[in-house]
Amino acid sequence: MSEPLLVALDRVRAWLLDPETLVRAVASGRHKGQAPPRWRRVELRYVDLKAGRHLQVVAYDETQAHTSNHAVDAAPAAVDALLREQFGNWHVETLTQTHQVRVTKKLEAMVHTSARSAPAEVVRDHDRGKDRLLPESDPVFRALGLSDAEGRMKPSRQAKYRQVEEFLRLLDSSVSEAVAKGHLRRPTAEEPLRIADLGCGNAYLTFAAERYLTGVRGLPVRVTGVDVREQSRDHNNAIAAQLGVSAEFVVGSISGVELDPAPEVVLALHACDTATDEALARAVAWGAGLVLAAPCCHHDIATQLRTTATPTPYSMLTRDGILRERLADTLTDGLRSTLMRTQGYRVDVVQFVESKHTPRNTLLRAVRTGAADADASVRGEYDELVATWGISPRLAALLDA
Repeated sequence: MSEPLLVALDRVRAWLLDPETLVRAVASGRHKGQAPPRWRRVELRYVDLKAGRHLQVVAYDETQAHTSNHAVDAAPAAVDALLREQFGNWHVETLTQTHQVRVTKKLEAMVHTSARSAPAEVVRDHDRGKDRLLPESDPVFRALGLSDAEGRMKPSRQAKYRQVEEFLRLLDSSVSEAVAKGHLRRPTAEEPLRIADLGCGNAYLTFAAERYLTGVRGLPVRVTGVDVREQSRDHNNAIAAQLGVSAEFVVGSISGVELDPAPEVVLALHACDTATDEALARAVAWGAGLVLAAPCCHHDIATQLRTTATPTPYSMLTRDGILRERLADTLTDGLRSTLMRTQGYRVDVVQFVESKHTPRNTLLRAVRTGAADADASVRGEYDELVATWGISPRLAALLDA
C-alpha cells in the first residue's frame, strides 16, 4: 500500500536521527520525471570520534566519494538537506529491522519493513580501514588467498580488494532498487534470489557477492558460477564447501550452459570480447531482471573497423591505432546498450572502479522493465549507425538467433 510521501519521509528522518539504533542507510535513484539529485548515492551511519558520536555521510558523485561528519545536534540539518534531494529510494537498516522506501510515479511512497532474524552488530569505529562493506578480515578473503592468516589484505591484492568493494556497492544499490521497484522479486528463505556469474574464473566476485548479500544484507541468495575450465569448478566448489556457503560451480560455456531454474540476476565481469555479448544474450533469453556486465577488450568491432572503409568524414578517428581502439570500445558498448533497450531493459553505463585500479572499468547495468525502447526512431538510428560504419555487432546476431 502506498502512503503520502511526506509521511514516509518523516519516518525515514526519525530512523536516520536515532544514533542508538541506526546501523546504515543508503539513498539512491531519483523521483520520476524530476531532476537528478546532486549525488548519485549517499551512505549514512554513526561513528564514534574523539569529540563524541557523529553522523557520517559519504556522498558519491560520478568520480569520487565525499565524506562529512556531523555532531548529533547538527545531524537534523544534514538529514533534512538530504531528504530535500528527491532521492527515489531509501534503504535503512536498524538494529532490529530493515526498511525499504520507494517513491512512486505519483510521488507517493511504498514502504516495506522486515524484521531481522537477530539484532545487527554495529561498528562505530571511524577507522576507514574498517568502513568497508566486507572487512579485510572476512573469512571469504582468507579462503580466496587475498588476505593473510591475520586477516590483513596482501599488498599485491589491494587493487583486487578495491574492485570487489566497488562492485559490491553497485550490486547492493542495483539489487535494492530493482527489488523496491518490483523488477526483482523479494527473495525468501524458501525461494532465494538466483544469481549466475558467467565466466567466473576464480570467483572472487562470486563469493564476495554471496557473502555480502547473505551475511550483511540478510538476503537469501543462491549463487551459481559458470566457467569453461574444470580446474575452476573444482577449486571454487572446494572453497564453497570450506566456507559453507550456498554456491555451486559448473563447467560450461557462456553461450551453451543450461541453468534450471533460470537465474534472475546475471553477472559477467571482464568476460573477454564477444563473451560479454554471449552473456547479455543469455540474460535476455533467461528473462533476467538485473544484469551487471563489465566488458573486457573489444576486439570484434576493432577488427571490423580495420577491415572496412571508414565513412566520410571520420577517417581522422581511425587513422591512429589507439584512437581506433577507443572508438571501437565506445561503439561496442553503445550498440550493446541500445540493443538491450530494444529487449525491454533500462540500461546505464557507469564506471564501477577508478581507472588507476583497472583500465577495464566500464560497467553496463541493465534492469528489465518490460518497456522496450524499440520505437522506429531508436531502431532507425541503430540501423543507420551500423550501416554507416559497415559493422555487424555480435550481440545483434545472437539476439536474432
